[in-house]
Amino acid sequence: MPKADIVDTAVSAGSFNTLVAAVEAAGLVDTLKGDGPFTVFAPTDDAFAALPEGTVEKLLLPANKDQLTAVLTYHVLPGKVMSSDIAGKTLEAATVNGASLSVDATDGVMVDQAKVISADIAASNGVIHVIDSVLLP
Repeated sequence: MPKADIVDTAVSAGSFNTLVAAVEAAGLVDTLKGDGPFTVFAPTDDAFAALPEGTVEKLLLPANKDQLTAVLTYHVLPGKVMSSDIAGKTLEAATVNGASLSVDATDGVMVDQAKVISADIAASNGVIHVIDSVLLP
């Protein structure tokens, strides 16, 4: 079993600096280091960079913590969902923020409009699936 939790796994990967900074700003580090299990759809730094200019900076402002938390928790599912669990299926998945994500695993895996570019990165308290764009609830 992997030793690193979701947060430490994301930090050590090196391509999720914006996501990690956002998780810290939203005060979600302890949650994502918790028992879980969680399934995290993790946008890369390039995915955050593709948002309209100023979006990330605006979300990271303390005044926008609730909005940032809503965006981040939209990337998290309760429970551990591996790609093999959903292969060939389409479904709606309830996120930690209460909204539902559309998942289409019939041809690769799409989550809303984001493509899963790397799946099943195991962590001690769940799994990370890397996505190519930021999901907005």
